[in-house]
Amino acid sequence: MYQVSLCESHFPAQADTPYQERTIEGVLRRQARENGDGLALRELLADGTIGREWTYSALLADAERTGRSLALRHGEGARIAIYAGNCPEWVLIQLGAALAGLTVVTVNPAFIAGEVRYVLEQSGSEAVYYQQHVRGTALRPVVDEAAKDLDAIREVIDIEDHAVLFAGEHDGELRATTPDSIVMIQYTSGTTGFPKGVLLHQHGLVQSNRDIFDRWELKRGETVTCPFPLFHTAASAVCVLGTFAHGATLLLVSVFDPVMLVGAIAREKPEILGGVSTMIFAIIEAARASGTDLTCVERVISGGAMVAPELSRASREVFGVPILIVYGQTETSPAITGAWPDDSDDDLTYTIGQPIAHIEVSIREPGDNSVCPVDVQGEICMRGYNMMAGYNDNPEATADTIDTEGWLHTGDLGSMDSRGYVRITGRVKEMIIRGGENLFPVEIENAMVEHPAVAEAAVAGIPDEKWGEVVACFMRVTDGAGRPSTDELKVFIRERLAPHKTPAHWVWVDEYPLTGSGKIRKFALRDAFVAGEYEVATA
Repeated sequence: MYQVSLCESHFPAQADTPYQERTIEGVLRRQARENGDGLALRELLADGTIGREWTYSALLADAERTGRSLALRHGEGARIAIYAGNCPEWVLIQLGAALAGLTVVTVNPAFIAGEVRYVLEQSGSEAVYYQQHVRGTALRPVVDEAAKDLDAIREVIDIEDHAVLFAGEHDGELRATTPDSIVMIQYTSGTTGFPKGVLLHQHGLVQSNRDIFDRWELKRGETVTCPFPLFHTAASAVCVLGTFAHGATLLLVSVFDPVMLVGAIAREKPEILGGVSTMIFAIIEAARASGTDLTCVERVISGGAMVAPELSRASREVFGVPILIVYGQTETSPAITGAWPDDSDDDLTYTIGQPIAHIEVSIREPGDNSVCPVDVQGEICMRGYNMMAGYNDNPEATADTIDTEGWLHTGDLGSMDSRGYVRITGRVKEMIIRGGENLFPVEIENAMVEHPAVAEAAVAGIPDEKWGEVVACFMRVTDGAGRPSTDELKVFIRERLAPHKTPAHWVWVDEYPLTGSGKIRKFALRDAFVAGEYEVATA
C-alpha cells in the first residue's frame, strides 16, 4: 500500500508505476514483438471446453485484418455499434476499430429494440455489428426493429459471418491514431433517466487498466478469467486491455454458468478470476456443492460494490484467498481505487482500497465543494488522465459532472482515512446497483407510468443478500382503475425495458412520504419496506 499520512481527504497522485501515453495499437505491436508466441486469448465455450485460441502474433494479425476491413467500410472517426455477447469477434472488432481510427459503441445484448434504438441514435452510429443469438435470443429481429427508418445506419453485419466481416481485408488501410483518440462510447444512466454516452480515450483505457493489474501483480503468461460482459468496462477495458498490456492470457467466458466455470477453473487453473459479487457467490456455491478444489486461483477480483465480510470469508474457504475490490465508474475508464493483495481483512471488506496510480482522489463537501477533513463524509471525486472526454453531445451533463477545477464528481458518498483508504457510505444520486449493473429509477418509473392503471411510480433500491440491491416499485393506482396483477406488470415492463431492470418487488401505496418541497422521499420508502411496513408482491 502507499505510505501516506493525510490531514485532509485529498489523496495526491502517486507515481509508482511507469507512466506513458499509449495507443492500443502500440500495446498489440509490443506484445507481438516481445511475446509473439505467448497465448493472448482463449475462448471458453458454453459447454466448458476451450474453443479458438490466439497467440499475440495471431491476435495482432487478426486485429489488423479486422481493422483493414473496417477502414475500407467506414470513414475515419465513424461510430460503429457492437450488439453481441462474449465472443472473440467482439474483441477483434474492438481492437480492429482502434487500428482503423473508429469508435466502438457498446450495446447490452439484453436491450430490447427501443433501448437499442436510443443508443444508435444518440451515438450517431452508422453500422451495427451483431451476433446471431445470445442466450437463445435472436438479435437480428431486434436490430431490424431498432434501426428501422434510421437513415444513419448504413450496414448491419453478422459478426459470425467471417466472409462479410473480413471483406476487404486486403484493400483497406490502417489509420494512425493518438493516445487521446476516442475509441469507445459506453452508455450509463444519468439524472434524467436517459443513458449518457461516455467518451473514452485510448490513453485512459490502457494506462489505468495496466496500473490496476500492476497492483494485483499480474505477470506475463498468467491467465485472467473474464465472465464480465464485454459491453461493460469491467471486461472490454479492465480484462481485455489490462490483460493484453501485461502479456497475460485472457480466458473469455462466453456464457456465465457457475457449474461449468467451476469445472473449467479446476481444469485450466487460471491465476486470476474476476466477477461481480453475485458471480463470485454463485461460483463459490457451485464449488461447495460439487466439492471441487479451486485453490489454484491466486487472486479473486470483484467490483461494483464493497465486499461483504461473509463473502470474503467464503472466498478464503473455497479459493484460499480473499476478494480484492476495485471501485470506479465508466466515466473513469473505469478504475478509481483498488485493494492491495496484502490488505487487512478490515480494509478488504470495509473499504474500497486506495486510489490507483497517477490520479488524485478527494472527498468534497457537496454544498460548497470544499475538501472534507479525514473520516468525514462527502462526495467521492477524482481528477486525472483517465477521466472521460465528456458525455456525447451533452455538454450540460458533462459540466454537471466535471467541475471548473477539473474534479469529476462520482455521485457516491464516502469518506477517506489518513492512509488514503476510501469507504462508500451512500449515494448522492439515487442509482441502484444490482449485481454490478447500474440502474436509474427514473427510467423505470417513466416506463411504469405508461400503464393506464399506474398513476404514479417511485422506484428505490432494496438491500438484497445475493444482488446487493434489487428494484422495488412503489405505485399509486389510477382513480377508478383496478390494480393489475404482478404478472401483468412484469409482462408490461419487460416489453419496454431489459430484464435486469424489472422490479423484484411491487408495492401499492395510497400516498408517498414527501419532503417539504413535495418530492418523494425514496429513502423513507426503502426504510419502511425493510421494516416490513408494506404489503409486498414479489416477482
